[in-house]
Amino acid sequence: MTAPTYTLLSNVMVPMRDGVLLATDIYMPAGRGDAALPVILERTPYGKHLPSRSECNARDPKPKSRAEVAAYFTRHGYIVIYQDCRGRYQSQGSFVKYTSDGEDGYDTCAWIVAQPWCNGRIGTKGLSYAAHTQVALASLNAPGVVAMFVDSGGFSNAYQGGIRQGGAFELKQATWALRQGLESQEVQDDPATLEALSAVDIRDWFGRLSEWQPGHSPLALVPEYEAFMFEQWRHGSFDAYWMQPGLYAEGYYKQFSEAAMVHMSSWYDPYPRTAAANYVGLSAEKRGPVHLILGPWTHGNRSLSYAGDVDFGPQAKLDGQLAEDFLALRLRWFDRWLKNDAGADHGLAPVMLFVMGGGSGKRNADGRLDHGGRWRREAAWPLPDAQACAFYLHADGSLARHKPQQDGAERAWRYDPRMPVPTVGGAVTSGEPLMVGGAFDQREGPQVFGARPPYRALAERDDVLVFQSAALEQDVEVTGDIVAHLWVSSDCPDTDFTFKLIDVYPPSADYPDGYAMNLCDGILRARYRDSWSEPSLMEPGHVYALRIEAFPTSNLFRRGHRIRIDISSSNFPHFDTNPNTGNAEGWPGPVRVATNRVYLDRARPSHVVLPVIPPRAQEGGGHA
Repeated sequence: MTAPTYTLLSNVMVPMRDGVLLATDIYMPAGRGDAALPVILERTPYGKHLPSRSECNARDPKPKSRAEVAAYFTRHGYIVIYQDCRGRYQSQGSFVKYTSDGEDGYDTCAWIVAQPWCNGRIGTKGLSYAAHTQVALASLNAPGVVAMFVDSGGFSNAYQGGIRQGGAFELKQATWALRQGLESQEVQDDPATLEALSAVDIRDWFGRLSEWQPGHSPLALVPEYEAFMFEQWRHGSFDAYWMQPGLYAEGYYKQFSEAAMVHMSSWYDPYPRTAAANYVGLSAEKRGPVHLILGPWTHGNRSLSYAGDVDFGPQAKLDGQLAEDFLALRLRWFDRWLKNDAGADHGLAPVMLFVMGGGSGKRNADGRLDHGGRWRREAAWPLPDAQACAFYLHADGSLARHKPQQDGAERAWRYDPRMPVPTVGGAVTSGEPLMVGGAFDQREGPQVFGARPPYRALAERDDVLVFQSAALEQDVEVTGDIVAHLWVSSDCPDTDFTFKLIDVYPPSADYPDGYAMNLCDGILRARYRDSWSEPSLMEPGHVYALRIEAFPTSNLFRRGHRIRIDISSSNFPHFDTNPNTGNAEGWPGPVRVATNRVYLDRARPSHVVLPVIPPRAQEGGGHA
């Protein structure tokens, strides 16, 4: 029998500044004696005693327990600490999502560095919410923090990614809250509430979004969770609420911890914008090294080669590419910066980037599209050689580099909030059972929430405008932020405008109708067209110029493919539907059908700017 590598101090109650005690598990390396050692900290709302679903690898997809992860790091000379966030599992206090984690994390670090077993050096790790907790405490310059590995989270600006985007509200906050409410200790200890909450018909509730209000929502049985969901939803304007440490790292970069940092996310995760923004902002402000990793995965699924219905090839996994596995990658990082071991080589360039595309285009043995891709090492983000190329939308549905020359060209569609365009993949997590993230052929089907028979390609809907290029004569790589500049009008005082970037495969034996693969998308609530903090309603019929930002992406459009842009006014249930009335957000009320227009003429040349990477002189040219 293998001797244990640690001694566990379970449920140590660590005091916060307001007297609340947070339950903390401390794993001490066996045989430590009186030695003071570096600490690896993870703060989580998901149960410090429960397995983390992402602590797995390509060889063994079964999630490791936190004790197993702790054993790995204690074996290499670290003290490992897991802590339940305030109001979760064994910790005291009330759970308020995100906004208590800055001060609680700071106080926890201050307590750790005061202990005789800590040598004053703390590393932080964790996925998703445990990434948010890292960046929250670092935003307050928590004591002792010298190394961070931020995985798929850590809000640069939650108003523009993770909670809201372009003024719209991300409804994964509701599906997440329902699931976490079910798992809360209060509900688990109350059989009647547990039974009632388990019976909530979330599909029915999402079909009646315009009726929601406190006490009359799918979260009514868990008022703590309902309260923060409505608080996020109803704070439509960018105000002091969004500038708190747990939500707005951008406002705290100057005082941010002087730590060596990795910010990691993926193209079909809700946080590639956050990771890239933190990399750019903190690289400019901090002395320590800052690295960025952007893979092709969905949220935390770094050991899979696919996202949704598309496979990116054997190189897509982190395992065997960036390191032996994720544990080994983090160990190298912490050895280098927590132990200050100059001989520990983490092997990371400043930017590790996965460029999607280049596969066979056939259906593989698992039934997925073989899109392919490869890792590339870069010196900076955005890529210095990216060329901002405008692709113009034309009235005949074409997408081309030349501007339209006619006058008065426009296209119109009717947007009915009761029949929105359904979400088919994308940068989605925590949306089950209503939506999942990833790359998919952009078609309705029985598995798509909100889709109705007869199921159609989204391109065939009357409320989706499609603009696509001619078949490409050569490969085109697009890597970076995607921005749409649209001239629009509406007959309503407020409405939404959306766009989506799509790689269109030509018809083939495996895909007779071709394959329309989503890459990224953006949305803008029109009342925020000029200001996030001071919204203004539209004058019906007046033409406005909009700038809509999508999340970044990296894709090689192969010769023979087409670049496609879809324009519409909804992406549900990824985002809440705009009722088109101009009423306050997150309040019940009537809805209107909007007739929206996009203008496509020489005076109002609507277009999308794509960051095109020119062919490099040789393989490896321009790389780090």
